[in-house]
Amino acid sequence: MQGTLFDLPAIPPEHAVIARFQQGGDDLGEPNQWSLVFEAERSIGAAVAAAGVGEVDGDEFGGGEVVIFAYGPDADALYRVMEPGLHALPFRPAHVVLRYGEPADDVVSKRVVL
Repeated sequence: MQGTLFDLPAIPPEHAVIARFQQGGDDLGEPNQWSLVFEAERSIGAAVAAAGVGEVDGDEFGGGEVVIFAYGPDADALYRVMEPGLHALPFRPAHVVLRYGEPADDVVSKRVVL
């Protein structure tokens, strides 16, 4: 035994898909917009879970936009499953950031306009 008691596999870094949609109305959007977001989020979450590519972790309203967060081991695979549901939301401008690893100054990311 050199150095460690157990030889555990390395935990892969967590990737993220972060979708940002501009909304109308006040700082938190409008109630009819909330219901569209919640419905899309449930549908996208079910698709992500069924595909086994990660999880949709929730949303955040504020500053005239809504942000939907999802995490998994492969940002590209996660985005492919989420993409139809994200495109279905009517709010624009909108974009998605695919983050390939844990949050850090030097993490690789890609921006996709919806």
